[in-house]
Amino acid sequence: MKTYSAKASEIEKKWILIDAEGVVLGRMASQVVTFLRGKHKPSFTPHLDCGDNVIIINAQKIKLTGKKRSDKIYYRHTGYPGGIKEQTAADILDGRFPERVVEKAIERMIPRGSLGRQLMRNLRVYAGAEHGHEAQQPEVFDFASQNEKNKRTS
Repeated sequence: MKTYSAKASEIEKKWILIDAEGVVLGRMASQVVTFLRGKHKPSFTPHLDCGDNVIIINAQKIKLTGKKRSDKIYYRHTGYPGGIKEQTAADILDGRFPERVVEKAIERMIPRGSLGRQLMRNLRVYAGAEHGHEAQQPEVFDFASQNEKNKRTS
């Protein structure tokens, strides 16, 4: 018996919509990475982009457990000597681009390289409830109801 390896022409991509309101960041990110890689499909092939397209809405209403909102620090560098900048998760979530917290969490779980960059193109994150992908008829995936630990009220 031979091992099955999917070809690029055989891959079917779906669109999945996830509402991130009140959902724990890390738990949702790990599930989204599974969808992006295609590991939930029986035809998973590690060297191909066989995952689905994922739309995340309400990214600014994501929850972080413990004191991560105030203690988690995101670093970036300007490229100049001494140009390291830092922001807490609260600063980013309350700032201009709150969806970046979700994007970074997912990006850091995806393998590095050309395949990882291709997978990140299949992700769309929106801070609010509006998205422009109604024409793709995305399936709604209710992540919050999968496990009681996935949702936080406070």
